[in-house]
Amino acid sequence: MNTKAAINAYNKVGVESSVMGADPHMLISLLFQGALLAIAHAKSEMSRKQTAAKGKSISKAISIIGEGLNASLDKNVGGDLALNLSSLYDYMVMRLVDANLKNDVAALDEVERLLTELAGAWDAIRPRIMQSGSQSGRAANAQRAYTTA
Repeated sequence: MNTKAAINAYNKVGVESSVMGADPHMLISLLFQGALLAIAHAKSEMSRKQTAAKGKSISKAISIIGEGLNASLDKNVGGDLALNLSSLYDYMVMRLVDANLKNDVAALDEVERLLTELAGAWDAIRPRIMQSGSQSGRAANAQRAYTTA
């Protein structure tokens, strides 16, 4: 087994272990991390003119946002928050498609910034939930927006 294959095997086991041991809140955090990582890869590949790899990374980010984050929203229970997040995720997907078609780094930067802000807000509610042992106030509203939470 060469070094690259060993690293890939280790990363696969690490990701699977993270997912298997994650609570619903952490699963959403992992989706944010995965989308951000895919965008970072796309930016790097775009700068190196690696068109196929860039397209694959952007497709991965689109998949995580559309089939992961957006699909995890519970629009019945989450109310306006879930609907607004869904619209924002749709916008991000549209911007990623534009970024891919036009090699637009600014569009990747925009989606990266939006995801970073959402991920920070999502991660910020976790300590409150863990300390209180129950959900209350805004943290509970944010948690209810996602079906896995």
